[in-house]
Amino acid sequence: MNLFSELRDVVLDGLKRLEDEGVLPAGLALDAVTVEPPRDPLHGDMATNAAMVLARPAGANPREIATALAAVLTDDARITSADVAGPGFLNLRLTPEAWQGPVRAALGGGDYGRSKMGENRRVNVEYVSANPTGPLHVGHVRGAVFGDALASLLDFAGYRVTREYYINDGGAQVDVLARSIYLRYLEAHGHEVAFEDGTYPGDYLISVGEALKAKVGDEYLDKEEAYWLAPVRRFATDAMMELIRADLAALGVKMDVFYSEKSLYGTGRIEAALEALDAKGLIYEGVLEPPKGKKPEDWEPREQTLFRSTAHGDDVDRPVRKSDGGWTYFAPDIAYHYDKLTRGFDLLIDVFGADHGGYVKRMKAAVSALSDGVVPLDIKLTQLVKLYKDGQPFKMSKRAGTFVTLRDVVDQVGPDVTRFVMLTRKNDAPLDFDFDKVLEQSKENPVFYVQYAHARISSVRRRAEEAGLDVGAQALIGADLSLAAHESELVVARKLAEWPRLIEIAARTHEPHRIAFYLYELASELHTLWNRGNDDPALRFLQEDQPEVTAAKLALITSVAGVLSAGLGILGVTPATEMR
Repeated sequence: MNLFSELRDVVLDGLKRLEDEGVLPAGLALDAVTVEPPRDPLHGDMATNAAMVLARPAGANPREIATALAAVLTDDARITSADVAGPGFLNLRLTPEAWQGPVRAALGGGDYGRSKMGENRRVNVEYVSANPTGPLHVGHVRGAVFGDALASLLDFAGYRVTREYYINDGGAQVDVLARSIYLRYLEAHGHEVAFEDGTYPGDYLISVGEALKAKVGDEYLDKEEAYWLAPVRRFATDAMMELIRADLAALGVKMDVFYSEKSLYGTGRIEAALEALDAKGLIYEGVLEPPKGKKPEDWEPREQTLFRSTAHGDDVDRPVRKSDGGWTYFAPDIAYHYDKLTRGFDLLIDVFGADHGGYVKRMKAAVSALSDGVVPLDIKLTQLVKLYKDGQPFKMSKRAGTFVTLRDVVDQVGPDVTRFVMLTRKNDAPLDFDFDKVLEQSKENPVFYVQYAHARISSVRRRAEEAGLDVGAQALIGADLSLAAHESELVVARKLAEWPRLIEIAARTHEPHRIAFYLYELASELHTLWNRGNDDPALRFLQEDQPEVTAAKLALITSVAGVLSAGLGILGVTPATEMR
């Protein structure tokens, strides 16, 4: 159930009644009418903007509409008062019984909060997509966690989600990788080698060079590059993707599809995508203006094959084929997204690092053109992560050679902490990751605070079981929740009621960090209730000789545990049942 949605229906029914009575004109558009928590909880339990958004189209004073609407809303047994505030907002107060529905719904299992807003629409979430040239680094961690949590969130909201990794194995960087591995191969044969600029010196390639030696022996020794480059490329890509898959597994990320860029070349797929654009009159031969900041003498005008991306919102048209006849980097990316469209997705989401910000408009333009504006593409950029330990910036990994790896982070704090912390900021905001602070056992550490709430509830339930009480969901659903209606308990129930609404907002905006924020707030209400029980015995969850009261209180906190578990599941974090 979604109590906010139910009360919005009550408001819409009230507006219809005012239409029937002639107070409002018929046919008003009601899509902008909302029911949500008030900014200040002291003002009420819920607030509606109905009078504010309808005043202009109705040609009426918003306070007059709000006053008339208030009179009809109080006919609903759940609404105790409807008060007009400010220029025309309407604050609603609900009966304690109104909050029992969300508590019971949350006891019904993991489906509480699940939405049908996705309506089985197919969505492709592409994330990580790192070059297969080495282990994943800390920048990839944030994109991996964000993309994976977003995919889980959309699944929870009713979408049919495909998690996808685009293997960038078609570019020159894979040639550089192959040459670097060849140097390690020579090294495995006892040769002295030097890693020149532009090669990858990381120790992670030592074992790959040794594996290549084990596979081919001395076949590639003293051979020209043309002889060994292609097979070593294939070997290198496979080895790096095996390493990347292991890195993702360590973080709890499992992809549905690994899509090779190289599979686009020589198969006609790039040509087919560009032909589709050409058929729409969007491909032409032309000369671009010099890039901004370039002096004319530093720039040579050359005719190229261009995509008219400005017709779909881009700033400039983009080259797809170079003057020498080769494809630009953009051409296979167009073909890749064309392939996604032909697979029948209704929504595409790409998760890029912040350094790809300049790619957003051209990629959106390509998808808009290829789908005739039918299939939206949302590109989410993840900002940089700064690592600290002992008050100092965390140093680079010797194994990687130039950067801190995903494994460095996970080995330090574990996957659960890593994932939760990466979602404590919005994706496009910089994030500081302090290894010491994320392991603190304090309220300031959101990971601990949320896990501790779930562990506390697990502890109470174990004690209840030891006392011979039935703590199963079926037993607790029948509890008399009016026996857990202290204001401190109702605060928890109100927060539980926000969960379905929060899911839909987070899914609509593609913002999984909202889940982490909500879980912290819910945990805070649980801890506050727990602490008040230290001072007021009547608020303690286990009441000796009062099994009915205990059942009601257990129902409330079990519902909290269920929502915490569901939310942590979306984030890819395992709920704690005890704290060490």
